[in-house]
Amino acid sequence: MLIEECPIIGVNVKVWLFWSYLRRPRLSRFLVGCIPVAILNVFQFLKLYSSWGDMSELIINGYFTVLYFNLVLRTSFLVINRRKFETFFEGVAAEYKLLEKNDEIRPVLERYTRRGRMLSISNLWLGAFISACFVTYPLFVPGRGLPYGVTVPGVDVLATPTYEVLFILQVYLTFPACCMYIPFTSFYATCTLFALVQIAALKQRLGRLQLDASVTGRNPGTLFAELKECLKYHKQIIQYVQDLNSLVTHLCLLEFLSFGMMLCALLFLLSISNQLAQMIMIGSYIFMILSQMFAFYWHANEVLEQSLGIGDAIYNGTWPDYDEHIRKKLVLIIARAQRPMSIKVGNVYPMTLEMFQKLLNVSYSYFTLLRRVYN
Repeated sequence: MLIEECPIIGVNVKVWLFWSYLRRPRLSRFLVGCIPVAILNVFQFLKLYSSWGDMSELIINGYFTVLYFNLVLRTSFLVINRRKFETFFEGVAAEYKLLEKNDEIRPVLERYTRRGRMLSISNLWLGAFISACFVTYPLFVPGRGLPYGVTVPGVDVLATPTYEVLFILQVYLTFPACCMYIPFTSFYATCTLFALVQIAALKQRLGRLQLDASVTGRNPGTLFAELKECLKYHKQIIQYVQDLNSLVTHLCLLEFLSFGMMLCALLFLLSISNQLAQMIMIGSYIFMILSQMFAFYWHANEVLEQSLGIGDAIYNGTWPDYDEHIRKKLVLIIARAQRPMSIKVGNVYPMTLEMFQKLLNVSYSYFTLLRRVYN
């Protein structure tokens, strides 16, 4: 099965293949997509450097600068580690094909596949909608303004015809920028969903193993061999989560540091804004931050919780009736399950809903402090 044909990851892989971020790169796609977006981000940093004074302008320019820097960094990491991503996706496609042949686990696989595809497609539509808001917002405010504040040395960006040309270019670049940012979040979510499928498959195999042993009195040698296969499959899932963690952990750290700060700044700007159009736009910015961060932490938390349930699935079975050498194997799986599989922020802190709540609490605390100082 080709990686773009694997249903659970196909939506995001096809976007990356279209822009030539996977497999052999096509220079033409970079010339009309990734490279212009990276150049735009350089001009955004120049604007941010020169826009001190107006708090509202500074925060909005800072938000877009950090957002575009994040998506350029994501894409650069993807392109540099192209072969690593391709190998990971090939493993997902191969395992997906095997799980499809399992009649008992197929309903779970199909359910999570539908959820993953719906999440990927809805994220793309949400990104398209928010991006449309980005580029139309300047049309509803007094005076001339660009969707993304930029400074081009030696050029007046608000003078005709430079303003019109830059406006059209920024509208166009919003599309490839959306394709650089959104699929990475969807990739992370769908791959964690596939980890949940594999954990469910392991629990199903362990449950069937114990049921067969207690009902039919299966040969201990055959039971021991099947238990070894379960142990190997458990190690395979652990390796899968570790591989996924290696692909996202450092970018999750960037998300943690940058968007926590930007959430605080946007809340402050929302509290002092008196323009309806600006308040609506700030609300959409905050919603985008929260939805992306929540997608990361929710799915990571699900993997952690479900991996802890592997030990419970064994302990609640009929293990006291097994032979001693079989019980030892079960103890190995239970002991390993006590160290839950987790995606970590910078390979340090596990991503859980509790940590997401702490991030929101810290952001709100700094917001209230900033608001108090401002007043």
